[in-house]
Amino acid sequence: MKRIFIWIFALVVFKAVAQQEYQPANSKFEQLGTMLPTPNSYRSASGVPGPDYWQQKADYDIKVELNDEKQHITGSEVITYTNFSPDELTYLWVQLDQNLFSKDSDTYKTETGTLSESMSFDKLNFVTREAFDGGYKITSVREKSGGKLKYTINKTMMRVDLPKPLKPNSTFSFAIDWNYNINDQKKLGGRTGFEYFPKDKNYLYEIAQWFPRMAVYDDVYGWQHKQFLGQGEFALPFGDYKVAITVPSDHIVAATGELQNSAQVLSKAQLSRIEKAKNSKDPVVIVTQAEAEQAEKGKPTGKKTWIYAAKNVRDFAWASSRKFIWDAKQVNIAGKKVWAMSYYPKEGNPLWGQYSTRVVEHTLRVYSEHTIDYPYPVAISVHGPVFGMEYPMICFNGGRPESDGTYSEQTKYAMISVIIHEVGHNFFPMIVNSDERQWSWMDEGLNSFCQFLAEQEWQRNYPSRRGEPYKIVPYMKSAPSALVPIMTNSEQIMQFGANAYGKPATGLNILRETIMGRELFDYAFKEYARRWAFKHPHPADFFRTMEDASSVDLDWFWRGWFYSTNPVEISLEDVQSYTINTRNPEVEKPLAKASANPKTYSQMQNEKMLDSTLLEKNPSIADFYNSYDPNQVTAEDKARYEKYYNSLTAEEKALVDSGLNFYVLNFKNNGGLIMPLIIKMDFADGTDQVVRIPAEVWRLNNTQVNKVIFTEKPVIQFTLDPYLETADIDTENNSFPRKPSPSRFQLFKQQQVAPKNPMQQKEAAGQMNRK
Repeated sequence: MKRIFIWIFALVVFKAVAQQEYQPANSKFEQLGTMLPTPNSYRSASGVPGPDYWQQKADYDIKVELNDEKQHITGSEVITYTNFSPDELTYLWVQLDQNLFSKDSDTYKTETGTLSESMSFDKLNFVTREAFDGGYKITSVREKSGGKLKYTINKTMMRVDLPKPLKPNSTFSFAIDWNYNINDQKKLGGRTGFEYFPKDKNYLYEIAQWFPRMAVYDDVYGWQHKQFLGQGEFALPFGDYKVAITVPSDHIVAATGELQNSAQVLSKAQLSRIEKAKNSKDPVVIVTQAEAEQAEKGKPTGKKTWIYAAKNVRDFAWASSRKFIWDAKQVNIAGKKVWAMSYYPKEGNPLWGQYSTRVVEHTLRVYSEHTIDYPYPVAISVHGPVFGMEYPMICFNGGRPESDGTYSEQTKYAMISVIIHEVGHNFFPMIVNSDERQWSWMDEGLNSFCQFLAEQEWQRNYPSRRGEPYKIVPYMKSAPSALVPIMTNSEQIMQFGANAYGKPATGLNILRETIMGRELFDYAFKEYARRWAFKHPHPADFFRTMEDASSVDLDWFWRGWFYSTNPVEISLEDVQSYTINTRNPEVEKPLAKASANPKTYSQMQNEKMLDSTLLEKNPSIADFYNSYDPNQVTAEDKARYEKYYNSLTAEEKALVDSGLNFYVLNFKNNGGLIMPLIIKMDFADGTDQVVRIPAEVWRLNNTQVNKVIFTEKPVIQFTLDPYLETADIDTENNSFPRKPSPSRFQLFKQQQVAPKNPMQQKEAAGQMNRK
């Protein structure tokens, strides 16, 4: 341990601070500047929509029929498009997302992969799926009055040429007729499709991206008409919808919006149950499992048309099946009653009947608390072939028990999580309407963060898949060639789940817990949702709002976490220990003596094995120095110290007598991404303390900093990032003195049979006991 006079120590501290090398050319704290678009009257520098902000509107009147025998859709629509932009438009762009499944789809052509000597039928069917006759068959594009319109189809986009320019603040109505074959979702994948149930020979349909939809035209990109290749999702304008859905008469239909003709499509018993559900604490079953099972047995020839209406939504989806069980209850959101509903086949029970609607209710409450109050009249969770996909007021979710009704813990939590996530998408991007075709993280990342909050409020220590910083570490440790920044176009993202979901969600959690604190973060995040509800935000609007509403400069964080692939890897390289030299001989000389004469191994061995020394045998050879002790305290020493001590001020005396321990901690930034320094100190008496140093400690030197810490009690262990808050990819160098990282290994035999889930094991054990 180094011991120096207090006046020298002061100089050492100054020197340690002064020697931080200034690196302005490589500063992590430079403002984003030109990396963000220039503020204008549409989008302000504060992140607020500007005084001239505008957005387009697209209203739909749609009639569609489902052919349950051929798995076929036939539809017609009238689109009324309102141009609120300052520009004259000579054409409109319409999205044809079903063309993803067409035989000449670029998605098929650009897929990469290999074959193996052993392949399943499902995998080979997927490779040969070009045989499916998918994609839209557009049969008519015309003015509402009937005149034909010229149109050009470019893969998943269609340009409709207008008979005359559409001036600002004007509307244009046109009609499209189309049909297409519905994909088998289990074989062909996708965000829509059907599932066939061989046992009862019935189908369950989850129908999305099913009608030609208007593309977004905005002040940032003009027309957003990037081709749909399957990964980048959707950019859509808001509008009002009226949709008439014709299905077999025994089908139950769930859809975006509110049912307009319930008396014509539901039985008196079902209508009565809906009334009961309005005031029920628990979900009420509207269509029972017995009714669904009875419907499964018949194949009627009649039809019913279900009419739904929705206002101010960006999309419309629906589901239909005679297999549906339906339960519902109402939840109070800021004094407004909102329906929470679930539709599922009997194959989803008992899991779905127990949890789904309760999860919908929970999600609406938590998200409303952290963003805006849920504004729509209903939120629906549907169980079918699509594991997870979101639309306004309705979402498609997976999580199915075993055929015997048991399920694993993993299945249970996967189901709860996917329902939270997909219902949560009502807020991002269905209400805060970001451009998913360009920026997946703006809906998936923000939503995954809110999902984490809702999961943790569902139960303590919920096994969240994403959100905790340590869970993103494996991704952050990936080879540089396998990484792209979060700020990458949706179709070019590698490791999509980690990049678009996990990393942004983790970053927001780090901001909330470690960098900003919950109070500042929660206010700013809620303000972003409030500002951009029912509008079209872009990344700069989010970045600017978070800073504007919190007074926290976060440009260093956006630059490092969102614009780069640098990991956090900060090492606690060294710790130098200092105490104050009191100059009191009665204190310092015993310490000097102990330091000058350490006990050595040789001395210990000699004590055991050396019988005697020459001096011990012949004391007469001793002289003055054999009894002299240079560390003995003399009267002169005491007088000198007393004179020195009396010359000190009261403040200086207090510091000399304080017994403080001083430590200089040396930190090295090996990964490139700076973070706050969280330092845990374990004291010799068994207590501990955590010191939190803001990231600005790196502002003068991005690569190495020294930090002086003083304590009343001696520290025996320093640990950097003790609670794994910063996603540091190497914690081996986070301790000083260094500590080994424990690990375990396991011996095993190759397992031949998949184990039963715990519920099955318990049931099997019960049967054995009964025998």
